[in-house]
Amino acid sequence: MRQNKYDELEFFEKYSQMPRSIDGLKAAGEWHAFRAMLPELYDKRVLDLGCGFGWHCRYVRERQARSVVGIDLSENMLARAREHTDDSAIKYLRLAMEDIDFPAEEFDVVLSSLALHYVEPFDIVCRQVQHCLVPGGTFVLSVEHPVFTALAAQDWYYGPQGERLHWPIDNYQNEGQRTTHFLDHDVIKYHRTVTTYVNTLMDSGFSITKLSEPQPTQEMLAQVPDMRDETRRPMFLLIAAIRN
Repeated sequence: MRQNKYDELEFFEKYSQMPRSIDGLKAAGEWHAFRAMLPELYDKRVLDLGCGFGWHCRYVRERQARSVVGIDLSENMLARAREHTDDSAIKYLRLAMEDIDFPAEEFDVVLSSLALHYVEPFDIVCRQVQHCLVPGGTFVLSVEHPVFTALAAQDWYYGPQGERLHWPIDNYQNEGQRTTHFLDHDVIKYHRTVTTYVNTLMDSGFSITKLSEPQPTQEMLAQVPDMRDETRRPMFLLIAAIRN
């Protein structure tokens, strides 16, 4: 199923008002960890799966990547990305992640930020990424952590005074579709265990080089007091892998 919530006007308008939509990478709680997992980008050919507003595409060009292709299914996302991009080395394409079919060894680096939990056939994407990467090429991805996606509610368990008591986890081993409520809309995501993410990558011809379950930086904790609850359970899972 190819879900395209971001071309629904009301949903897109609400998404556009989120801090990370306005301030970009510096407002993304996981960016410090994701950035550290990226390889040397100088003269690299890069593919961004689920590029959104193009923040990562522009970043890798700032790091002197040779070229960048950003794909997204949402025309709204791509229109915003093009609006903020003035760089002939960045190319944006409207394409679903599960439909990529680039030539063999077309890219040196593939990245994906908080997009692959919207895709059902993770194994197909991994195989296609492996195909289009050069041997020794890097795949860096971030997804919502399986601890976060296990229950569709994706919310805290609250006490009588509205205090956040704990983060509930249930049906962790029951992988598959979850209909969550995000920005006042129903959104379909796909829950997978950490084991499935890791083993699928290895079965697709990758070697895992690093895992990360990042916490907010001290600077972000100081700026956004509510962010302290993000230290109580992982919200993101980041994986870096090398094509064999």
